[in-house]
Amino acid sequence: MPRFLLRIEYAGTRYRGWQIQTNARTVQGEIARAADEVLGTTNFELYGSGRTDAGVHALEQVAHLDTAVKIAPARLVDGLNALLPADINILSAETVDRRFHARHSATSRRYVYQIAKRRTAFAKPYVWWVREPLDVARMRAAAAVFTGLRDFRAFTDDDPDEKSTKVLVEALTIDETDDLVLIRIAGSHFLWKMVRRLVGILVEAGKGAIAPREVERLLDVSRGGGRDADAVARLTAPASGLFLEGVDYDGRPATKRAPYTQATRIGMKASR
Repeated sequence: MPRFLLRIEYAGTRYRGWQIQTNARTVQGEIARAADEVLGTTNFELYGSGRTDAGVHALEQVAHLDTAVKIAPARLVDGLNALLPADINILSAETVDRRFHARHSATSRRYVYQIAKRRTAFAKPYVWWVREPLDVARMRAAAAVFTGLRDFRAFTDDDPDEKSTKVLVEALTIDETDDLVLIRIAGSHFLWKMVRRLVGILVEAGKGAIAPREVERLLDVSRGGGRDADAVARLTAPASGLFLEGVDYDGRPATKRAPYTQATRIGMKASR
């Protein structure tokens, strides 16, 4: 039975995330419906590298598709794209060894969050406009607290009794353009809502409302940091600015993306 590796981009604004849900429109659900028609059967399996929350976008999500139907990768791409809505696009497909798994074989996930420094008429679905000035140096000082293997219990709604809340954050960088502040994070995996809550804390640091030592306290579960989850949750950044930038695998070169999304670049220039 062939296994296809799919690389997918999507605007998540109209969807309740990646993963199929009952009575909700999702990205995986749309691709599954298209695959049903292209393959002429419901006897297939579609697995993503991980879920993305409602409203979150992807520059490159990775999934694998198992099917007994023999079809050329190019034909599969063309067939799926002909049936998918305009805000979901299959970038590529290739056959892979059945030992490859979109989720379990991944070694790292990368996200980028886009903060607009001014109001925009065109790029609003892809940014979070923060009205107050942000001190990027303060944000970088706070970001340094998050790197390494840390317990993000206060940054997620996941149950620590059901799954580990420890995450290895491999890199966390903050860059600035004329109109945007770009937060990039790479890690072994991410917990539900973790990246958006982390961004919310960094924005508070940039506003001067929270000091790096207070960020350290939020992460220090031994000192009760985990009990501050409600306070952190209130600072959750909106989904609009978050993109899954890519998923990395051993032996497969990471895809290089533009510094920020084409849609945002066009939108921010157009609204000057």
